[in-house]
Amino acid sequence: MAAAEKVMSRKGLKASTVAEIARVAGINESLIYHHFRNKRDLLFSLEGAHMAQVIQRVNEQLAGIPEALSRLSKMVWFHLHYNQSNLDYVLLLLFECRSNIKFYQHPAYGLIQRYAGILLDILRQGVASGAFRQDLDLRLVRDLILGALDWFAVKRITGEDIGEAVGQTQRLMAFIRLLVQARSLPTAQALDKHARILEAAERAFSAKGFASATISDIARLAGVAEGTIYEYFTNKQDLLMSIPKARFAEHIDKLKELFVIKSTPRKLGRFIRHHFLLYLTQPDFLRVFLLNIQLNPHFYGSESYAMYREYTGIVDQILSEGKADGTLWDGLDNEVFKSILFGGFSHVTLRWYISPGKDDQRKMEEINGVVKLLVRTAMHPDLPLAAAEI
Repeated sequence: MAAAEKVMSRKGLKASTVAEIARVAGINESLIYHHFRNKRDLLFSLEGAHMAQVIQRVNEQLAGIPEALSRLSKMVWFHLHYNQSNLDYVLLLLFECRSNIKFYQHPAYGLIQRYAGILLDILRQGVASGAFRQDLDLRLVRDLILGALDWFAVKRITGEDIGEAVGQTQRLMAFIRLLVQARSLPTAQALDKHARILEAAERAFSAKGFASATISDIARLAGVAEGTIYEYFTNKQDLLMSIPKARFAEHIDKLKELFVIKSTPRKLGRFIRHHFLLYLTQPDFLRVFLLNIQLNPHFYGSESYAMYREYTGIVDQILSEGKADGTLWDGLDNEVFKSILFGGFSHVTLRWYISPGKDDQRKMEEINGVVKLLVRTAMHPDLPLAAAEI
């Protein structure tokens, strides 16, 4: 396996031969077939051996760390540090294994799923302990984090990012911390109570009917005291009539920006949604891009990559505009945000490909979840969360 890693990381799977691997290993060629079915099985198996080692070592790193955020930070650091120290392994994993659809049926991929499960367990622990937000879609967050780690790995392989693991960890965790932790916004929460009560009233009236739904039902759904509702509405009838008023005002506001979007958070959300909708509207292109282009080392020296960088650079323009007008967090790291967005996109949509079964409605729910999660995390902390609605 060591000889295979040396040869294949230099030549790739297709150009490598079993004879050359045997020569580098100093063994007879036929001996390789005693252990592996073919050179593809050899490649997948050596990646599996690396991943088994990664799982063992990351569990050792996490032992004795009880707090979820610290465990998450440690795992991010370990992942970046291991990639930095084992670049041939990372190159083969990304460009030779993950781009090969047969890899996802090999036992080695099961080890990658186990590794992703460790991250998912950390996120679950954070939610259970109250350290992380209760409304997180944990699989989406896991995919966004793993995608960001892939983004930095590709940047290292292509020579675009040579930062050390510690510095990259600090940059990533500054954003991830905001992504997962409960946001303390007393002013925004006060402004959101009105919207929460209206939303709860909609749900209650829809489920029980106007006559049967009570103010107590609505208060419970909104998470407010019953008396709080009367601070905003005269009675149940006033509450009912306020629902269409708010909804139509919202629609009118969105229609005003249908062709010219002035709000920077909405621009950002519109871009993210448009990017994810490529999966639903151009599935053939996206499949080719995910497996054959993005995970092809030749892509990163091509004219197409220059065009791709121009496309991803639109996000830089939006983020810079938002920082300038005060709607986005001025400490936002553009490269980290792009790693979360574009790397996470690859992980989420690839999961849809290799684990079919979700209908378009569920996929749209996940897309909306990503939009809301990323835009709200990027926003300036003094703004009400309602400003993130797209």
